[in-house]
Amino acid sequence: MPLQFGIDVIIKNEPDWKKLRIAMLTNDAAKTKTGINSRKALMDAGFNLTKLFSPEHGINAIGTDGALMNDGQDELTGLPIISLYGEKYMPTEIDVNDIDIMLFDIPDAGTRFYTYLWSMTYWIEAAAKYNKQVIILDRPNPLGGSIAMSEGPMLDDGLYSFIGRFNVPIKHQCTLGELAQYFNKTQSWNADLKVIKCEGLNRDLLFYDWNIRWSNPSPALQNIEATVLYPGLCFFEATNISVGRGTPYSFEWIGANWFNLPAINMVCQNILAKDFKIETLSLPILLDGENISTKGIRIKVIEPSNYDAVLCGLLLLKLVKDIHPNDFKWATYPTNANPSGENHLSLLLGVPNAESIFDLPLQNWLQQISILLRVEDWRSQIEPFLIYD
Repeated sequence: MPLQFGIDVIIKNEPDWKKLRIAMLTNDAAKTKTGINSRKALMDAGFNLTKLFSPEHGINAIGTDGALMNDGQDELTGLPIISLYGEKYMPTEIDVNDIDIMLFDIPDAGTRFYTYLWSMTYWIEAAAKYNKQVIILDRPNPLGGSIAMSEGPMLDDGLYSFIGRFNVPIKHQCTLGELAQYFNKTQSWNADLKVIKCEGLNRDLLFYDWNIRWSNPSPALQNIEATVLYPGLCFFEATNISVGRGTPYSFEWIGANWFNLPAINMVCQNILAKDFKIETLSLPILLDGENISTKGIRIKVIEPSNYDAVLCGLLLLKLVKDIHPNDFKWATYPTNANPSGENHLSLLLGVPNAESIFDLPLQNWLQQISILLRVEDWRSQIEPFLIYD
């Protein structure tokens, strides 16, 4: 059976609630299998959408990473938009008192620190709090659903944030519909929750196998290659190394003008050659208000379905740091959710004092990281909530 998203299934099946008052948390990345924006497809099919809510990056999915998003009006449908990445993350009672159904449809990137997952959890929690039915239009995880490919660390209790609200692995290998059921139960919200399942979904398949056109879930993830690398390269955000934001190679490239490219090439060929190939590439990076040609490496994963993204990204970070002891620096990463930008590596990794781990000698570092990345209990925790075979 050809793959169908939750949005395609619900339009085809004509649910009895389509004429009720519906609020939808969505963005432009949410499309039908044929590429029509979900919210427009629903309105065209006669669904009674009355207002919209938007996550980080806004309804157009093009807002700057971490930037505050304001309320507005949707040019596509004419409906009002309430931002859930501005002054609040959860709808208020006033926001939902004039609707019956809280609908959710946003594509995910399959990584704990990608914020759409956490917007969904606030959406479900609000539905429970205000006695509304919440419906999740499910979509596949672009990184696949093989639980064996999950990677930690799990999230330390003291590091909850908007890039990690609850304790799941960095690479969780679930759909948002599966995680919706998991959190609704484990957080004891007990919302009136329904997940509209995808049809024809084999959980072991990655985006490469879906036979559809890529739609950027956010500005920096411009293709599946960047999305595969993202769970590991995102840690470079906590450093003075660029990940290529604003270029065609964001999260496929890392660079700094102090890079010792021959040394990085040699180390990668000796240690990471089974995981990815690299090529040297200079890119124009915005520094102090002007584009500066910056040298770096473009990374190409060899076997995406068997790629340990978190481990490889952390190992690359450790190697680059050790090659450049005088030039490498940890850095803050200010966002609307974390205005100071402090503690960014620990918040991403889910581990207290994460920077100190990188001061260990390589062999000790590997031992420590291998322990942190284990997720033995995750399968048993999530298995009752898995939807797809």
